[in-house]
Amino acid sequence: MHSRGVHLQYSFGAGDQRGSDVQNPLFDLLSGVRDHGSIAHAAKAAGHSYRHVWGQLKHWETVLGENLVSWSQGQPARLTPFAERLLWAEKQARARLTPHIEALRAELERVLAEALDGDQEVLSIWASHDLALPLLRERAREKHQLHIDLKFAGSMDALRALSEGRCLVAGFHVPPLEHGPHLFSRQLKPLLKPGRHKLIAAWRRTQGLIVAPDNPLKMRWLADALVPGVRFVARQPGSGTRLLTQHLMVEQGIDLERLDALDERVEDSHVAVAAAVAGARADAGLGVAAAAMAYRLGFVPLVEEDYYLVCLNDSLELPAIRALRACLASPDWAQTLTVLPGYAAFPNSGEVLSLTRALPWWHFRTPSPTK
Repeated sequence: MHSRGVHLQYSFGAGDQRGSDVQNPLFDLLSGVRDHGSIAHAAKAAGHSYRHVWGQLKHWETVLGENLVSWSQGQPARLTPFAERLLWAEKQARARLTPHIEALRAELERVLAEALDGDQEVLSIWASHDLALPLLRERAREKHQLHIDLKFAGSMDALRALSEGRCLVAGFHVPPLEHGPHLFSRQLKPLLKPGRHKLIAAWRRTQGLIVAPDNPLKMRWLADALVPGVRFVARQPGSGTRLLTQHLMVEQGIDLERLDALDERVEDSHVAVAAAVAGARADAGLGVAAAAMAYRLGFVPLVEEDYYLVCLNDSLELPAIRALRACLASPDWAQTLTVLPGYAAFPNSGEVLSLTRALPWWHFRTPSPTK
């Protein structure tokens, strides 16, 4: 394959894009040939002439220096092994880059919203990766004239960004801990101050093991995924799911050093973990049920956790944050969440909560750091 650079561009169009939906004519063309079994049928389905599609295939073969389609007399057209690998690699890359593509699209839309609509409120949110956030952004724009400038980051990074004034709202998640090891207390309490920070109730979601269909390794607990021979894909340090993994390990008596040894296999979103399992690059990883279902994978539920948005106390009455709370409190939002398996709105979604009342571990003494 010739060495070629990747050139990015964007365009305007009706409707919205979601997730990692980034169109590229080469991959659209290859998918069409694979799905329809002939160049003629692929051309018809795409609304192009045979000559146009044939010319495009030859163009891309020249650019890449590899044959893309093979066929013989009386046989359907087939993608070459190189073309199949190219399609697979592009699909994996899009899955891994989903949160970053969403953030880039949100940033472009934010700039345009500010320039074109003086009546629309704009709210910057840094948040731990979650599949409900893009839906919230769409609902806020459509129903509440609120544009959410969304950036995905680990829970701790998001809270630091809030404290440093780089965003108005941060998003993080915690299990409803009543007892046991308080790793969340150690990590989060230095970043959240009673009286200065206020929580906004958002939603509850289920996290568990994302595994191959039908769970062939018969995993039931996190400990089953952290034994020799099982390829476990971890989340990046600083993420809330990484902290949840550590919490569950301590609960189950698993040495935390075992997680450190897995850092060669790290992904930075639930979708990327699911893509790794779907692509047979991993046997299991911790993530939300909705990501597993999106790839038609198996899922072993382990814990329900609460997702909160947090802002500074003196920002609560800003029009943008009032619009955010109204969006979360609306029946439309609760209905929207039903499309995501394992998600549910809080009965008090949008309500302002105090740290010390909402987080049951807050009153426990922060433990000294230990391995």
